[in-house]
Amino acid sequence: MSQDTSSPTKTTKALDDYVLLGRSGLRVSPLCLGALTFGESWGIGADKDESKKVFDLYYEKGGNFFDTACVYNFGESERFLGDYVSDKRSDVVIATKYTSNASALRSEERYNQKPGNKSAIRYNPNGGGNHRKSLVENLDESLKRLNMSYVDIFYVHAYEYRTPIEEFMRSLDDVLYVAASDIPSWAFSRANTIAELRGWSPFIGLQTRYNLLDRSLEFDLQPACAELDVGIIPWGIIAEGFLTGKYTRESSTGLKVGMRNNSVTKLSKVEKNWKILDEVKAIAEEIGRTPVQVALNWTQQKPGITSPLIGARTVAQLEENLKSLEFKLTPEQMKRLDEVSKPTEIPFPYSFFNILDKNFGKNIEVPNKFESIVNAYNYGTLRKK
Repeated sequence: MSQDTSSPTKTTKALDDYVLLGRSGLRVSPLCLGALTFGESWGIGADKDESKKVFDLYYEKGGNFFDTACVYNFGESERFLGDYVSDKRSDVVIATKYTSNASALRSEERYNQKPGNKSAIRYNPNGGGNHRKSLVENLDESLKRLNMSYVDIFYVHAYEYRTPIEEFMRSLDDVLYVAASDIPSWAFSRANTIAELRGWSPFIGLQTRYNLLDRSLEFDLQPACAELDVGIIPWGIIAEGFLTGKYTRESSTGLKVGMRNNSVTKLSKVEKNWKILDEVKAIAEEIGRTPVQVALNWTQQKPGITSPLIGARTVAQLEENLKSLEFKLTPEQMKRLDEVSKPTEIPFPYSFFNILDKNFGKNIEVPNKFESIVNAYNYGTLRKK
């Protein structure tokens, strides 16, 4: 029997219902189009003509937020994107990233193809990382590939435990807006605190992995973003395709080695993941939607989420993703998904929260920005009144 999909809150959005990214005045679409699939060098994307069709549909629907990186498809992604936006630069928000070392990736690629030929591409130890030389040189090369004079958002692609935080935060102060990806909460918080104290540009956005199979964001990073007023741009929402429902226990074994297939193979070995997928598929059937749309809609409703990253190799895939904006899962449906995907291991100190009432007093209001972390896992009777 079909479930009631009405909601007491706003039920529909569109790509041109723009939202503010973090503590900034920058307006972005509620879904960000990832350009990892622009290009075929990594074997998971599309050629220039097919990628252009994806870009055009997103843009024509009012989408303005595009995400790429210096190494995606060894530069093809940035070159394609730069060509697509050449006559509409002021209408779009372009985000790119540095940190990864293209010379290291290419050297390994060549070595894997021709053992013993690793020296064919010279490895540059300063070609990646978060230090100032890497930042300046990678940004310069990205601007050349994008054929533009500036990017709107420049990301630290990953925290690499080598460059002092104050070094890259001071360096980032010279660009427009800055954000971080794949970084521990302690480093992220320290970076923004230093920026605040020294008058530098703080991170306004955070990219991190988040989906129904991996809710680790909720323990540390989401509360940090709430405290710092940072927008969350999650990636991996459909878990490399596992949450599309196209895989079975049988078909997920024996997949060819590859970036996405390796992840699906790993995820398929966890029985809990199949139970989560079963619930996603059940709700999708009840409301006449697809598992992809249900997984995306769940993510969109979680605290702190600003603009989830979607990737589409074809127009059909993009159309399916965009339909996740047409409805809103009910609180009851959200609860079902929350329950089946609840983390089984709660790390300390969050596992300690169930004695807060005993030690600090009962019936004390929880600030809205922290209510989700305090209440999410039934830590105790502490509730917002």
